[in-house]
Amino acid sequence: MAGAHVVTQPYRAPASEYGAGHRGIDLGTSIGAEVRAPADGVVAFRGTVVDRPLLTIAHADGLVSTYEPLGSSLEPGDSVAAGQDIGTVDVGGHTSPGSLHVGVRRDDAYINPMLLFGGVPRAVLLPCCT
Repeated sequence: MAGAHVVTQPYRAPASEYGAGHRGIDLGTSIGAEVRAPADGVVAFRGTVVDRPLLTIAHADGLVSTYEPLGSSLEPGDSVAAGQDIGTVDVGGHTSPGSLHVGVRRDDAYINPMLLFGGVPRAVLLPCCT
C-alpha cells in the first residue's frame, strides 16, 4: 500500500502448529485502498474463504503471501510484478473494517511478515536478578 504502514495487530507465533496465534500482521488502511504486490509472483488462489475475499501469491524462494480481505480481479495463474496493483481492501474476516491482514509462509511454515519489510526490532536481553 502507498504511504507508511501502521501495524494494528502484530504477528504472534503459535506455541504449536495448531495452537492459537496470529499468523500474520494487520495493517491499518481504508476500505477501497489499493494494494500492491510486494514482489514478483504468480496468483495461486483468489476466492472467498468463510466470509472474506482473499488473494494468495506464490513468490520465489518458497515464499507465499496472502492478503485478506482483498477484492481482486486477478485469476489463479496470473503473473504479477512487484509494485503492481493486485486489488483493493474489502471487508470481512477477523480484521476491523479498513484493515488488511498480510500472512507469509516460507516452505509452508508461517513467518513474521515484518522480517521481509525490515520492521522487526532486535531483542534486547536485560540483566537478571539485580
